[in-house]
Amino acid sequence: MQPSSLLLAIDQGTTSTRAILFGRDGTPLGVGQRESTQHYPRPGWVEHDPEEIWSATLDVCRQALARAGVGATQVSGLGMTNQRETTLLWERDGGRPLHRAIVWQDRRTMDHCARLIAEGHGEFVRQRTGLVIDPYFSATKIGWLLDNIPGARARAERGELAFGTVDSFLLWRLTGGRLHATDATNAARTLLFDIHRQDWDDDLLALFGVPRTLLPEVRDSSADFGQVDADLFGDAIPIGGVAGDQHAATFGQACFTPGMVKCTYGTGAFAMLNTGAVPIASRNRLLTTLAYRLDGKPTYALEGSIFVAGAAVKWLRDRLGVIDHADETEAYARAVESTGGAYLVPAFAGLGAPYWDPGARGALVGLTLDSGVAEIARAALESVGYQSRDLLRAMDDDLAAAGRGPVGSLRVDGGMVVNDWLMGFLADMLGIPVERPRIAETTALGAAYLAGLAVGVYASTTEIAGLWGGERRFVPAMAPTDRDRLYAGWQTAVARVRS
Repeated sequence: MQPSSLLLAIDQGTTSTRAILFGRDGTPLGVGQRESTQHYPRPGWVEHDPEEIWSATLDVCRQALARAGVGATQVSGLGMTNQRETTLLWERDGGRPLHRAIVWQDRRTMDHCARLIAEGHGEFVRQRTGLVIDPYFSATKIGWLLDNIPGARARAERGELAFGTVDSFLLWRLTGGRLHATDATNAARTLLFDIHRQDWDDDLLALFGVPRTLLPEVRDSSADFGQVDADLFGDAIPIGGVAGDQHAATFGQACFTPGMVKCTYGTGAFAMLNTGAVPIASRNRLLTTLAYRLDGKPTYALEGSIFVAGAAVKWLRDRLGVIDHADETEAYARAVESTGGAYLVPAFAGLGAPYWDPGARGALVGLTLDSGVAEIARAALESVGYQSRDLLRAMDDDLAAAGRGPVGSLRVDGGMVVNDWLMGFLADMLGIPVERPRIAETTALGAAYLAGLAVGVYASTTEIAGLWGGERRFVPAMAPTDRDRLYAGWQTAVARVRS
């Protein structure tokens, strides 16, 4: 193994922080992982401790290197991917965070967003950013921090504070405070970035009350992001790749051709469709965003966001206590022929695309005296398939409006895709093949690929595409009439929980 082929990836997610050392062919050689503490100070509020994120990042990188038997001197580049939209403020002098990070799932700014929508700003924001006004994104979180931390707004105006999503905060720390930067994919998720001009937008900054002095420099997803301080891991490592988690997964799945789509099934689920050099404005409330940016050239995407996927299984385990381990849901799903008409609508944090209803709340619909743990567990898994169909139907309609053909297959990744029953149901519900890759760690792998491009391990995306391989292909087996009947029941259940 040549030293120049080794790439270290940091994957800072919602529920854990991981680091993976990859060989040139994408094979994981060493892994480190630490779970993240979730803080819920009030209903609908979700926070993380920035210092815990930082210490976990150092810990897992050292674990990955040690388990691979590799020193930092043998690593040619580091890539980073992160939970998007999660918002931090810290002091430029010393780097002390002012508050816990406000997580993407947090709904505390719902009323603020509703006021902005009522005032008629929605279409203007969509045209500039490709996004909808929603608490999901960073801008109103920044405003909340500035208005609720004593003196924060005045300090921001004086240039004493820095804003960042998790990538930006970690870049600051990894480089010893020498670099305040982010990449275009993370910038595009703030509601402050014009995705057409590829720059922060003064009109948006004024609308959301965010001083420009807070903002990081925006770079390509594969670029020079400085070097890791030599003191941290024993030697300096060039940082060559940064992307939000869904964008990194798109890159790791080698979705480089317009029309290719991937969906990552983790805490939430996120489908991203490559639309090429031209952005498509959705008529179905999907997000127009960046897939990635290379050499200053953006590649655009349509994205659908499901707020609760794997989190529904976690709810069964941690809140209801009806399962001990997530993998039990597959056995339960196979143990019954159907849910008996029961549907779980997991709107615990509102509904994402295509509904964008922050006021919706979760419900179990259609329960009978025959409903038990197996039916409820199966309903939790089925909800992932139904929500995925919501997204793929919207994507197909937007593609048709742009004169393009429908999605032909779906590449999948994330923790839930090990569930064969769920993958089969997903293919049945979508009516297209579902492809599970040979290397499952596609989010971290995408960050490694981006770094590898920057430091010369790979010459092009074509070379990277040649490394992708499928582990299993799930094909639809359900009759279209059954698919439509089940989905109609889902639509009725969703209508009951809408605000």
